[in-house]
Amino acid sequence: MNAQASKDTAATTTIVKPPYMQNRELSWLDFNKRVLDQGADPTVPLLERLNFISIFWSNLQEFFMVRVGSLTDLSLLKKSIIDPKSGMTPAQQLEAIYARCHELYPYYEETYKTVRSLLAEQGIRGLHKEDLTAEQRDYLRGYMEDNVLPFLSPQIINARHPFPHLENGGLYIVVRLDEEARPKAKKSKEERARDKAEAKATKNLGAEGVTLGIIPLPRQTSRVIELPGDGLQFILVERAIEMFAAEVFSMYTVKHTNIICVTRNADLDATEGAEEQGEDYREHMKRILKKRSRLAPVRLESERPLSRTVKGLLLEKLGLAEHQLFVTRVPLNMGYTWGLGSRLSAEARAALTQAPFTPQWPACLDRKRSIIEQVSEHEVLLSYPYQSMDAFVQLLREASVDPAVVSIKITLYRLASQSHLAEALINAAENGKEVTALFELRARFDESNNIEWSQRFEAAGCHVIYGFRNFKVHSKICTITRQTENGLQHITQLGTGNYNEKTAKLYTDFSFITCDSQIGHDAADFFRNMALENTSDNYDILWVAPLMIKQNILRNIDVQIERARRGEKCGLFFKTNSITDKEVIDKLVEASQAGVPIDLFVRGISCILPGVEGYTDRVREVSIVGQLLEHSRIYGFGPRDDCKLYLSSADLMTRNMDKRIEIAWPILNDTLRNQVLGYLGICYSDTAKLRELLPDGSYTALGAFAERDENGEVELFDSQKYLIAEAQRMKLVSAELAARQEANNGGSARMVFPLGEVATAGSAPAGADEVVTEEESEFIAHRSPELEAAEAKAVRDAADAMAAAATATAASVLEAVTKGVAQEVAALQAREAQGGTAPSENVPAADSGSAVADPASADPAATAPTAEGPVAERAELDAAAATAVEEGRPLPDTAPSAAEAPAPAPAPATEVIDAARTDDGRAIVPAAVVEPAPEGNAIARFFRRLFGK
Repeated sequence: MNAQASKDTAATTTIVKPPYMQNRELSWLDFNKRVLDQGADPTVPLLERLNFISIFWSNLQEFFMVRVGSLTDLSLLKKSIIDPKSGMTPAQQLEAIYARCHELYPYYEETYKTVRSLLAEQGIRGLHKEDLTAEQRDYLRGYMEDNVLPFLSPQIINARHPFPHLENGGLYIVVRLDEEARPKAKKSKEERARDKAEAKATKNLGAEGVTLGIIPLPRQTSRVIELPGDGLQFILVERAIEMFAAEVFSMYTVKHTNIICVTRNADLDATEGAEEQGEDYREHMKRILKKRSRLAPVRLESERPLSRTVKGLLLEKLGLAEHQLFVTRVPLNMGYTWGLGSRLSAEARAALTQAPFTPQWPACLDRKRSIIEQVSEHEVLLSYPYQSMDAFVQLLREASVDPAVVSIKITLYRLASQSHLAEALINAAENGKEVTALFELRARFDESNNIEWSQRFEAAGCHVIYGFRNFKVHSKICTITRQTENGLQHITQLGTGNYNEKTAKLYTDFSFITCDSQIGHDAADFFRNMALENTSDNYDILWVAPLMIKQNILRNIDVQIERARRGEKCGLFFKTNSITDKEVIDKLVEASQAGVPIDLFVRGISCILPGVEGYTDRVREVSIVGQLLEHSRIYGFGPRDDCKLYLSSADLMTRNMDKRIEIAWPILNDTLRNQVLGYLGICYSDTAKLRELLPDGSYTALGAFAERDENGEVELFDSQKYLIAEAQRMKLVSAELAARQEANNGGSARMVFPLGEVATAGSAPAGADEVVTEEESEFIAHRSPELEAAEAKAVRDAADAMAAAATATAASVLEAVTKGVAQEVAALQAREAQGGTAPSENVPAADSGSAVADPASADPAATAPTAEGPVAERAELDAAAATAVEEGRPLPDTAPSAAEAPAPAPAPATEVIDAARTDDGRAIVPAAVVEPAPEGNAIARFFRRLFGK
């Protein structure tokens, strides 16, 4: 324990750590280790593994800048602030953080070493000095002389040259220099005495007699220098400069060299001093950003161990202790990894990266029709990044030129540097629309970008306002007001993630668009309150923090506690990036003790420990860290059959619910509600990336929920890969249905997926009384209106029967539901081809309220096939389809007869096959790659609890 921690311990009243909580910072470090685990995962392509190592590096860099920086400031206060969840002072937390990081660095280095070696086998070699051939050395010299050496700005540090400022995150070559390299002339006795006196007089100045050389990396050069040789061979520019250090300091003898990086505190109070100085807030933020780069150091890294002399000097000048020094052979800036793929051939890149993925245009929206018209007809729930943000951007583009549009108002937290969304808003202002943009300039590390965009918005005539002094505006809301024949219409968009086209391709989020009048009025009130800096709780539908979200969460948890005490069905579910708020955690503990089953889906920080006897026995928590960043926030109150679902921009963190302006909103449309539940069902079925948090704070291993087959191999189901494929299938199906409609093949056509519905332009929009399958729905629907109700009943019954028949693994659940649904639809299509039959009397009508009942409540006896039947018949259907494609014939049960459709089908059969192909994120790996948990693993339990089965 360091001196500051000892002082804090003696001066502070002890707070006992609750057994069901853990420290926020240590939990975050565990999350970052799960990111690094992806770099060590052999099922991930090699370049993607290298990128995960880079993400670990950048995450840790920001963690030291913000969290360690903040704790460093708190540790300097006379009165320590105790963390109520761990009972630790700031100094004690810092001590634990540095200790944990010293444990992580060897794993970090070993993971990088392994991936580097595997990449070398594939012809991608990052070289060091000792690895270079004579040819490569000659090439490098020419490159350095032309492109690097002219831009270097070396400097020395000695008695006459003080220690320079080392920039936050900058790379430096540090060189230990000795006496002048040229032979020394003999000096007289008097000259030697004079030199000795001068040395003594300057001993305590500057570097205290030590001469160092410092070479900053020039900004004008590329980090990666490609070298001649087979494959991709390269050297990083800092290592190349290090090789030329002796020539740079030719007048000295170079004793040794190293590469170092300093991380500085970047946690600043952006509001401090703004009002007192009376300056423009935007100018104040610019000044704050300049100040950030010169704050106190919190970490020093070096590529190799520093000599005792150099280490002592650097630590002294930077004000750091030895435990704040980290030595690693991993490059000190891993940002270069993201550009390596572009240096490879297309074939080589494909073998080492994930399959290219492009977000799909939402199949629930017809690209040929006005988006404004369509969202006026029905509500829309988009699922990023599986579905593209382009639909919302197109909505803004239409609004910018729509004569009926009066105003557009939006909150902007993190915009992309190149943003079509922002250009659409600027175009609207230039066209005379009233555009109000609430910019949050304090979006950490995006401040400069937001400042630049706010200036452009003002120049275009937009009304620009900023967030509250004491509250960051983190909500994502946009409202378009139109003057129609029936009065004002509000088109409101609410999101769980930012209006950023770049991150919308990487983060999983929901975007909800509605013309609901109550939500529209709430949205108008919201922007009115923002303009007045008024934190209000006077909203009819929306929950707005800081006065409503936490309060309503606690209130709804109390409702479930009362239901549990009365012996009624109850439940709670939260999907969030992090959970840290002590009030919410304590209330969840109370609910668990009352018998309420609680499922938490937490990607990052979790200050609650599940499964702690007597406290969180009924709490189960899982996490997914994978190809995409899980970012959506979902709150669920109640059991599956009457669960109240809310989407939100707020995590279950004190900062979000007490110190930010956030919004949560209900999903009242049953179709969209089931769409969200279907998405969650797929996530919970993951056996590749899903991991469970255990009572001791550790996580189950990757692949723990998978099972071995008879050959000893393991089938892994990756939910994110499946949903990517699902979005692509939806696009194909949408094109097929549209082609059939254009060819006048008759009937309405709609298909329901976990990501939403696909409907032809003439189809009735999905409403609250239509059924969405829970997990997977992989079929092409071509039906007449008379068979709507029969199909809905068949889908419900098939889903229930198949889910009951497959609980061993989530993968089998998905497969069974897919096959059951496909068989039922094939049967319906066959009956339609034979003339069709009317629905039986006991089948509910399409507009019946019972159509949205829990599939678990359906009568299994009403399902025509047995559990085995659909599996066998789907296999026959697939075989018949494959044969048909091979022989150039139409697909069975899907192609209309010549009498029904004299025109040829416009879509080729191969496209239909692609739409129905089971490309669902599954991968077979040898048993040695993953270690499944014993039989009776928790995944089936999670799935049953979530869906009440």
